[in-house]
Formats: sequence, C-alpha cells, structure tokens
Amino acid sequence: MDDGREQTARRRAPWLPTFGDAADALVGLVATAAGLGVAIALVDGVEATGVGGVLVVALLVFVGDLALRPPLRALARPVGAMGALVLGLVAQVAIAWAALSLVPGIEVTSAWAVVRVIVIAAVVMAVGRWLLGANDSEYVISDVLRRARRKARRLDGRVPQGRPAGMLVVQLDGVAEPVLREAVEAGLAPTMQRWLTQGTHRLETWWARVPSTTPASQAGLLHGESGEIPAFRWWDRGLGRLVVTNHPADAALVETRLTDGKGLLAGGGTAVSTMFTGDAERAYVVMSRTRTRAPDGSGGGLGPGAEFVRFFASPFVLARAVSLTIGEIVKELYQARRQHVRDVRPRISRGGWYVVLRGVTNVLMRDLSTSLVAEAVVRGDPVVFVDLVDYDEIAHHAGPTRPESLRALEGLDRVLRTLEQAVAVAPRDYRVVVLSDHGQALGETFEQLEGASLLDVVRELMARPDASGVQSGTGEDWGPLNALLTSVVGSGGSRAVGPDAGRASGRVRDSATPEPPEVVVVGSGNLGLVWFPRADHRLVLEELQERWPALVPGLAARPGVGAVVVDTRTRGLVAIGARGLVLLEPDRDADPADAVEGEDPLAPYGPRGRADLARAARLPHTGDLLLVSRVTPGGHVHAFEGQVGSHGGIGGAQNLAMLLHPAQWPVDDELREAVGAQHLLVGAEAVHEQLVRWARRAGLREV
Repeated sequence: MDDGREQTARRRAPWLPTFGDAADALVGLVATAAGLGVAIALVDGVEATGVGGVLVVALLVFVGDLALRPPLRALARPVGAMGALVLGLVAQVAIAWAALSLVPGIEVTSAWAVVRVIVIAAVVMAVGRWLLGANDSEYVISDVLRRARRKARRLDGRVPQGRPAGMLVVQLDGVAEPVLREAVEAGLAPTMQRWLTQGTHRLETWWARVPSTTPASQAGLLHGESGEIPAFRWWDRGLGRLVVTNHPADAALVETRLTDGKGLLAGGGTAVSTMFTGDAERAYVVMSRTRTRAPDGSGGGLGPGAEFVRFFASPFVLARAVSLTIGEIVKELYQARRQHVRDVRPRISRGGWYVVLRGVTNVLMRDLSTSLVAEAVVRGDPVVFVDLVDYDEIAHHAGPTRPESLRALEGLDRVLRTLEQAVAVAPRDYRVVVLSDHGQALGETFEQLEGASLLDVVRELMARPDASGVQSGTGEDWGPLNALLTSVVGSGGSRAVGPDAGRASGRVRDSATPEPPEVVVVGSGNLGLVWFPRADHRLVLEELQERWPALVPGLAARPGVGAVVVDTRTRGLVAIGARGLVLLEPDRDADPADAVEGEDPLAPYGPRGRADLARAARLPHTGDLLLVSRVTPGGHVHAFEGQVGSHGGIGGAQNLAMLLHPAQWPVDDELREAVGAQHLLVGAEAVHEQLVRWARRAGLREV
C-alpha cells in the first residue's frame, strides 16, 4: 500500500495496527511462548503435549490482558494502589489459569502451579532480553507506548504536530556532578553522554546548602522553601518530640508548613516517588500523601489506583520485577562479601534491612516509577517530577564512587532512555531536566574514628564538672581554647553537673506530663545536632558553659569534629574549632579578618562554609549545638551515623549537586552566586526559581 492509501486507511480505521506494531506484538508473543514453554517444562502440576498449545496459551494471555485492562482500571480507581495490587495479582493468575485450562493439550492441577509458571516465565523472558541486549526498562512501558502510538495515529501522524510544551524533571538522588561526569567518561551513562555530545543538554553544578539532605533539598526544589527542615530528623520544641521526614505523618506536617499552593507542580502536575507533592494534582508514592486521599477524593495512600493497574496486572511484568528484586538482593550480598574479603576501607556493615531495601528500590520501585511516569507523560500532564533513589541507597553503604554505586547509574541511564521513548510519542513536547538533590562524600564514620557515638561523647562531656582536664586528640592542653571562649562569653562561674543540671531554664510542667530527655542528639550525615529539650529556648554558649563547662570545648577537641556552631548572648553565632574560632555574624563594618581568633575552623570547608553554617544555625528548629565533622584535604568526612557515603553537612562532593538541562533553556545569570571562582545556583530554592521560570516561559504556568 502506498503512503497515500495507507493514510486514508488510517483515517477510516485508526485502530488498525501498523507494521511496526505487528512486529512488536509478534516478538512479544514469541518471547511469551518461549518463557511459558520453559516454565511448563520445569513446573510440576502443568503439562503440555505440544508446542502449538503453548503458542495458543501465549496468545490467550495477551488477549486476556487487553480485555481485562479497562474493567480493572475502573475497579482500581476507587480502591487505590493497594487495591490495584490485589486486583492485578488476581487478574494475572486468573488469565494464566484460564488460558492453561482452556487450551487442549495443556493440563494444570493447581493455582500455585500457575503462579510458579508466571514467575519462571518472567525470569526466562528477562534473561532472553538480556541476551539480546535489550533495554531492561523497556518492557515496563511497552504497552503504554503502543497505546500512545495508536492515539497519535488518530491525529494523522506518529505524534501530534505542533505539540504544546511539557517538562519532565528526573531527580537522580545523591548524584554529585563530578560523579556523573566520571560515569559518563566510564561509558556507564550513554544516554546522558549522547545528550551532551549532541549538544541538546548542558551539565553544570549547583550548590546544595547545609543541610544537604533530601528533605531540605526536595522541599526547596518542589516548594521553593526549606527553612522548616534543619536536618533529616530533628527535635521540635513546640511538639515536644522528634520529627522524622520519612514518616508519612511528619512529612505531611512539614509540607503544611512549607506550601503556599504555588509549588513547582501546581496547575495539573504529577509527583512520583517524592517526599513532598510540590502541590501536584496527582501524587503517586509520595511520602507526605501516603495517609491522605487525592484532592479529587479518589484512591488515597500511594495514589490513584487506575495508573497502577498496568504494572500490577500485566502478565509477567510484576513477576519479573519481583524476580529481579531477589536477584538484586543476592548481588548485594555478594558485593558486600567482596568488600569484606578484599578489606576495602572505609566500609561499614551492609546487612539487615538494607539488603532488602536495595532490592526493592533498585528494581521494583524503579520499574514502578518508570511505569507511572510514562503514564503521566502519555497522558500529557504539563510538569512531571520523579525521584529515583537507586544510587543514593547503594552509595550510603558502599561509598560514592565504588563500582556497585557507579553501576547503579547505568541502570538509571537506561530509565532515561526508556522515558525518552515515552516523550517521543507524548501529546506534549517534553523537555527533560535531570538533576540531583545533593552529592555524597566518602569517609569512615565518626564512631569508627572515635570509638564512640556522638551521643556517647556528648553524655560523657556533660558529666564532667569542668573543662580543665579536657584535652585534644593530640594531647595538647585546652588552655588556649578556653581563653578564646572566655573572650567570647566573658568571665563567668562554672558549677558541677548534678542531677538537676540544665533545668533552671526549663519550662514549668505539670507533674503528669512526661519529662523530655535531658539531651537529644541526631546525625544527618556529617551534620550533627544537639538539643536540650528541658529548656524552653535554645541555649546560648554562656548558659552551656555554666551548666556543662566541658561540653563545647570537649566537642571541639575531638579529632572527628571540625567545628561546633553555637549562639552567644552578645556576639551572635560562633563556630569553634580545636585551635580557634570565627564569628559568623560580625558587625557589618568590621574587618572580616577580625572575626577570626586563632585558626579559622571553617577554612577547610571552602568559600561557602561561613554562610552555609550561619544560615543552618538560624533555622527555627535547629539544635542548640550544630556540629560538622572534620573534612580531610582529600574531601573525606565522618558521618555521625552509620554511613560510609554521607551527606547532610558540608565538605567533599556532598554539596556539588548536578543539573543537566536542555540547551534551549539556559540558566539565568542573575540567579547565580559566586562560589569561589565559580558562579552557581546556590540552594534548592534557586533551582526551584529556575525551574519555575522555564515552566513559565514554556507556557506551563502563569505565576
């Protein structure tokens, strides 16, 4: 048929498949039949007398999936994601069982045998794709692409002409800009390398301020405000408890404090696998909405259920994801053992729940997120934001540039190539922006270095009656530093720490009210925060010196601590190190050099050290004390939690986040700030403003 007659046929019957669709369907049918054939041969309880029966079963499975999809989507709409999961599992088994039972020459004895057939067939098909060199992520959205192409043909073209703009933002959690460049050079990110080589995209650094954590950065990226988040978790004096951002109720609480209703995704956008919604109309697997319903009242929990049906109900898709998740768990056990045998240092234990978490995040959740994003893109949502956490999870436990961490970027690059295909057939002309929320820095943990946790060190120093016996890690006496502290706080008496120490300024409580802990210590990477909850206000250095005179100088003396930031009554914030201190809020007209007494403890942290820590120490929920670990000349830090790759504070590559943006969308120079010799976007709020400006210029939002 010539082109003119084919186009006429398309106008008469837009549902008619193209040659490409038919070829794809045929390949899928053959692959399904091969997988089923191997599975039937291996599973007791299912028998086949010939190849023809297996081919018919494969065809019935394909047709049954298409026939059940619309009613399943309708049923899943009111019951949410978990209901879609149940419906999908039941549908998969029912379709396969019906096909195996109806075809002559096939005998099946139980539902469990059908389940085993589905799982084994999925694994066989996955191995086949690997042997053929196919993209591991493409199977997740194959039918989404076919549906989009059919819709496009109804408009007389492969894709609609003159499409309106769209923006797809993909967050690669924890990937530092220099790490991405290393992965590109190593050939692990060919999709992004192609974008850079062809000139469609540009890669640059943006500065992730302290606290360089996912909650703070993502709040800034999505809502343009992160001031309510001083760390990953913190003591809230108003609530009288810890707030933990990966708890759904706390994430929802924090979002209510942040949002003004004008977030990045306001006006019809979609959030996938994020911590906050960005005021999205649709939110899938979003922490802050996990326990609430969507704005239209549908679904709830993980999001509207209809969009989950394709992933949960498609034969072999979920089974393949679960099977490969188990494979990822086995791979983690092998890689952890390899680090131990080779005595790779620094390293931490890689057991416990992390082993399962890696499998889930790096396969099951990644595939589910890819499916949900493809659905949103094909649906034509104006702005879509997704967070992919694969690299960050592995890098925390293995190290930011260890082989297994960099290999995670290879999988993320395949996701980008898959989403590129969805963008090509979408009703909008999407521009893809790839960014990270922070980087990571390598280093042995504080506890490995010190032999004690930060909490243990704080408690031990609080129990000392005075600072006269406190010595630095090199054995040097603390007389010089005590003199410097006296110059800041003035002369004042000290007293021993007794049972009632720290209660003089505490709030008056009813006898029935549980008394809060005397001290709360949290670690957020190499950022440490210390609160004294029995006081109803943030304690200043003078009060701390009076109550626990060994505490501040003792912390600053530790080899693993780089600086202790604390407020003072008369001279504002001060950062104290082992051999000197620096005033972070000097008089405006004063010489900056006069702010330093002794050695500047923040000099190793670069040109943003003072500004970042001064801002972090003035956040409303920050600790009475704020600590950052020592940073080595090689950029290594010491996390105050059990992570060999960490972020949250400052030092190393953890603040060097990356932004890979379309060349047609340059970064506005007026949003940049000087960071040493570079001019960068500083803070997630600045990146948010740039994203909003791009969206506004593309006609995706009015304000």
